[in-house]
Amino acid sequence: MNTHSNSRVAVVTGGARGIGRAIGEWFLRHDYKVALLDRDSATLDCTVTEIDRPDNLLAVHCDVSDPAQVDRAAAEVIDTFGHVDALVNNAGVAVFKPVLETSFEEWRMVMATNLDGAFLCTQAFGALMARNGGGAVVNIASISGLRASTLRVAYGTSKAALIHMTKQHAVELGNVGVRVNVIAPGPVETEMAKLVHSVAIRSDYYDTIPLGRYGTTEEMANVVGFLCSEEASFVNGQVVAVDGGFDAAGVGLPTLRRRLPEGGQTQV
Repeated sequence: MNTHSNSRVAVVTGGARGIGRAIGEWFLRHDYKVALLDRDSATLDCTVTEIDRPDNLLAVHCDVSDPAQVDRAAAEVIDTFGHVDALVNNAGVAVFKPVLETSFEEWRMVMATNLDGAFLCTQAFGALMARNGGGAVVNIASISGLRASTLRVAYGTSKAALIHMTKQHAVELGNVGVRVNVIAPGPVETEMAKLVHSVAIRSDYYDTIPLGRYGTTEEMANVVGFLCSEEASFVNGQVVAVDGGFDAAGVGLPTLRRRLPEGGQTQV
């Protein structure tokens, strides 16, 4: 397939499911051609079949932590679509274990995908955008990169580093017309969340998040799409927490919130 055209082209890593898939579908709805990268070949192929946009959608089997695979992916995207306008570094993994039980191998596995992968993809696709006159990169971090939490020593640290790396890239790549921003999602309704979050954990989140619910993958995609669009043409190096107010609430006091009468005050 060779469909070089003037259409905008977006690359989304971790695009087989969840937030990544929703972002890919947002781009398709907004007339982009899209390359979805994922190391889960079976799920990626299934997703591309379900979306059924063969002229506008490319599946690239790629482990973003492997420099050779990233280089091959970039070559395949250019061979197919001719250029790149947007990159979304969404691929991520997590290990949820106590600090002292997290092995170095687990630490490195998380860093390799969440941090190294975003670095490698930005090096490869960012260079293509710079040569083509500009573009946009959006990294998908996490609220865990803004505030510490239990069982997230590797995951949270990788996302905090990703947020800072975003700023480093924004400062330099902005000079060549490539804007780089990052979103920090709070809890999102994904298949993974449904499997991992118990009823008690969900209740805790509902109590702590001012909007009282999880976000949707579509809500994440809408913000990413905006940051890649011309409407965000002067937004660079920013962190947007898409979290229902979770980060703004700080520690939160659910007991006091529950006592607050409608339109009134409670005494502390």
